[in-house]
Amino acid sequence: MTQSEGEKKKVILTCAQPTGKLTLGNYLGAVRNWSNMLENHECYFGIVDLHAITTPAHPATLRQNVFDCVAQYVACGLDPEKSHQFAQSHVIGHTELAWVLTCLTPIGELQRMTQFKDKAAKLGFKTAETEDGEVKFSHEGARPQASINAGLLCYPVLMAADILLYNADLVPVGEDQRQHMELCRDLAQRFNHQFSDTFTIPDAFVPKTGAKIMSLTEPTKKMSKSDENERATLYVLDEPDQIKKKIASAVTDSEAVIRSTPEKPGVSNLLTIHSALSGQTIGELEEHYAGKGYGALKEDLTEIISASLQPVREKYHELIKDKAYLKSVLAQGAAAAQKRAYRVLGKVYRKVGFPERERT
Repeated sequence: MTQSEGEKKKVILTCAQPTGKLTLGNYLGAVRNWSNMLENHECYFGIVDLHAITTPAHPATLRQNVFDCVAQYVACGLDPEKSHQFAQSHVIGHTELAWVLTCLTPIGELQRMTQFKDKAAKLGFKTAETEDGEVKFSHEGARPQASINAGLLCYPVLMAADILLYNADLVPVGEDQRQHMELCRDLAQRFNHQFSDTFTIPDAFVPKTGAKIMSLTEPTKKMSKSDENERATLYVLDEPDQIKKKIASAVTDSEAVIRSTPEKPGVSNLLTIHSALSGQTIGELEEHYAGKGYGALKEDLTEIISASLQPVREKYHELIKDKAYLKSVLAQGAAAAQKRAYRVLGKVYRKVGFPERERT
């Protein structure tokens, strides 16, 4: 037994949007590490379909993406017998708690969020912060009929509600979510101060192991499923021929020396992927490939990626055909999540002054 009977497992919650296929970066940097947490933590994996509609989403595609996400999670090692996987929309409490927290959040805090300003900039809006901290938006240069919806602005509050609804102890987050995580902690402390201790103050969880995988075509940028260049990103469901083409065209440099340095981001990225999948250290790989060309590294790496992802691909294709099983995974996860969510939401409602509902 890994934990004593009386020791309470820490609650880990992590959420991801159902945006299609998982990248190799998602797998090596996050999902594979999550599977190592299952024995010693109580794990909740939320598929945040409510967040997904802050940008235009086709209903049928969104629904299918939720099932695709579950199938990939299970195929990557997230055992539903040891964790709770649920769709955000299946659990009452996320939007309810988000409203309570929104009423504690100054609008300026949300307007200053880096991700919000970045997303506004992608639509063509210009932002500027005044001396008193107010953020002004200029429509000059914005796309025709472009608008910033309130959901995009309030996204971080819903994210905070996702976390606080389960009183999670630890939340695995990437660097791009750290600002949102700080807002979550601030809101928990703000509520606790105003209404008495209610929420656990969650900590960001950074696994000891986890590779940061970069774009194959622009290795100074993180690998992303939203990259328009189809050869920039490897997916866990890629077939061997697709992997071969992408690795063959991966950016290196003209030096033809295999070593990992900041001046060689492309080669460093390939070595990082190799190390993460083969278990060999970067130093061992540099020694092994001394005097060899990039072709040898790419050939070996293609074989390693294809072989490593083969069990994931096969399991996914088996699972995605069994919609009844995937629905049962979501139902079990939602039941466990709902039980915990109701306890927290009940405390919140009582403390803010909502009258107790009479049961009929």
